[in-house]
Amino acid sequence: MRCRLSLLCLLAPLPTLVFATDVSVQGLMGNRALISVNGGKQKLLSPGQSTAEGVKLLEVGKDSATLQIDGKVKKLSMGEAVYAAPESGQTGGSGSATLTADGRGHFFTPLQVNGVYSQALVDTGASLVSLNANEAKRLGINYLDGQKGLVSTANGMAPIYRVKLRSVKLGSIVMYDIDASVHEGSAPPVILLGMSFLNRLDLQRNGDTMVLTKRY
Repeated sequence: MRCRLSLLCLLAPLPTLVFATDVSVQGLMGNRALISVNGGKQKLLSPGQSTAEGVKLLEVGKDSATLQIDGKVKKLSMGEAVYAAPESGQTGGSGSATLTADGRGHFFTPLQVNGVYSQALVDTGASLVSLNANEAKRLGINYLDGQKGLVSTANGMAPIYRVKLRSVKLGSIVMYDIDASVHEGSAPPVILLGMSFLNRLDLQRNGDTMVLTKRY
């Protein structure tokens, strides 16, 4: 059952929960910025405005936005994200995330793989989380030590490597030891968030919104 943070503060002597803040800049539109917090629905802010989570937009530049996050000023480029973890010994997070579809009905989302930020596309048709070799290298994945196999593509057979991702974090959802496949070459262009991650979640779609809730 979900509880508001303000209500939790009234339940002394229980400690107040401090939630991590996961913020990304999804787009820049003139003097406004499209912000996503903790994997939630995107919000279009003007300077001086804040999200419900308390993330405040201070300034919008040509290719970046300056935000106040948990009392700290951060300058993020478009597509860049920052994760402000709670202090040691404190926990938080609802184990859910809300995504909004783009104009083509696709659900793209920022996430962290092994603690490094990336971008992913929700793909319920993929059995595994899939990524290309260049992205695997950027994320520090030594995929050549993985189990080698072959897949059929439009250009013939291509090698893949089956690996384990130490952690995948989407919003407040964190999972460990996720099966994934690394494809040599530049495809797929973004990480495909397949069923090796999604099958641990309940997915509920309502129009252009999808809510992901962790089951186990």
